[in-house]
Amino acid sequence: MKKLIIVTGGDGRFAKKLRQKNKKLFLKFFNKKELNILDIKSINKVLKKFKPKIVLHCAGLSRPMEQHENNINKSINLNIVGTCNLVKACSNFDIKLIYFSTGYVYDSQRGNYKETDPVKPFNNYGWSKLGGECAVKMYKKSLILRITMTEKPFAYKKAYSNVFANYMFHEDLINILPKLINKFGVINVGGKARSVYDFGKIYNKNILKIKNIDKNIPPHQTMNLNLLNKILKNKN
Repeated sequence: MKKLIIVTGGDGRFAKKLRQKNKKLFLKFFNKKELNILDIKSINKVLKKFKPKIVLHCAGLSRPMEQHENNINKSINLNIVGTCNLVKACSNFDIKLIYFSTGYVYDSQRGNYKETDPVKPFNNYGWSKLGGECAVKMYKKSLILRITMTEKPFAYKKAYSNVFANYMFHEDLINILPKLINKFGVINVGGKARSVYDFGKIYNKNILKIKNIDKNIPPHQTMNLNLLNKILKNKN
């Protein structure tokens, strides 16, 4: 029998795509009305009723990035407090928690960051996700995925040629997720390291090349994917 996996943030961009494309995992999706991560009673009610083996925590606040600067209460509540609530509930029910974090937890000045490298977020979004990580790390029965992904097709008409990252599409993560759910600890997850422009032009030949001059956007956002590649090469 397949493990039941509860997915938070069931109305989110990734969860919607996961619902459409998943073929291997036994998933049950919950939106914020059905499972409110800011309400511990709501969380406990769902976990007690469905008794999942895993909670895949996709709920939270991401884009646009400005909202993490302009409304820190919302950022803190959804990405830190809500995650802390889930950690406590999963711990009480002995349920594994998989947390979707981000490569933005690294300072992104030199690139090729390993999971064991020091973390120092370069914006409030990264700090909010790292805040969630702190709680998850305290719970041994957990997995943190530091992910760099975006929607398909590439949505932008312009892209930076001097900012480098590991972008992958939602569909790419969905394909490899079954090989990751039984792991623990921290795993960097993304695609080939390249400029945002080089990634975008593969899917949009007319994309415009531009240079980043914003000092708040660091140039080397790439992660070391050796651990991920080792896992994916393992046929077991």
